[in-house]
Amino acid sequence: MKIAIVGGTGKEGRGIALRWARAGHQVTLGSRDAARAQEKAAELSSAGTAIAGDDNRAACEAAEVVLITVPYAGHEAVLRELKDALAGKVVIDITVPLAPPKVRQVHLPPGTSAAQEAQAILTESQVVATLHHVSSTHLAEPDHPIDCDVLAVSDHPEALTVALDLLTDLGVQAFDAGPLRNAVALESLTPVLLHLNKCYPGSGAGIRVSGLGRK
Repeated sequence: MKIAIVGGTGKEGRGIALRWARAGHQVTLGSRDAARAQEKAAELSSAGTAIAGDDNRAACEAAEVVLITVPYAGHEAVLRELKDALAGKVVIDITVPLAPPKVRQVHLPPGTSAAQEAQAILTESQVVATLHHVSSTHLAEPDHPIDCDVLAVSDHPEALTVALDLLTDLGVQAFDAGPLRNAVALESLTPVLLHLNKCYPGSGAGIRVSGLGRK
C-alpha cells in the first residue's frame, strides 16, 4: 500500500515508516521541507529498506493512506493546507491535543477531540484516530517490540478495516473501539499515561485489553 507520513521526519514518524516499509508497504516521509524529508528517508533506507521523501503535498497526493503525526499546535493549519490533497483518502490521525507545559493533564480542544476536528476539516476524507497509547520510545525504535495494545476509532468502517490491518503490520494487536466521537476517551488517556511514566520507572506505559475474543 502507498502510505505518506505527514510529519514523517519526527521520531514517531520515522519509526512507523521503517516498520511499514519492512512489512512491504511503499512509504514516503512528508515534510514542509522536501530536502529534509529526502535526507531522513535516505538515512532510514540505508538499513536496506527503501523509503522515499518529499514535501507534504506531493507525498499526500501520491498516497492511498496518509498518517498525520504533527504536534497539536500545528494540526489545524496542516490539515487545512493539505485538505484537497487528502480528499478521498484514508487519513490516520495520531494527534493528541496536549497543552504544554501541562502535558500530564487532560485538555479538551474546542472540537472535543483532535480527531473530530480533523474530520470536520477533512470533509472528503475518511479519518481514523489511533496510536495514542504507544510510547514514542517504542515507535522510534523499529526493532523494539511494542508491548501494548492499540485502539482505533472511525465513522468509516472500510477505512477502519484498512487502519487495523496497517496497525497489525506495525507489530501490535489492534482493536475497533467504536465511532470517531470515542476519540475523546482515547486522546484523554494519553496525559494519564504520561503521568504514569513520570511516577513509575519503565520503558513507557501502554494499555492491554483483556477478556476479549477475536472478531
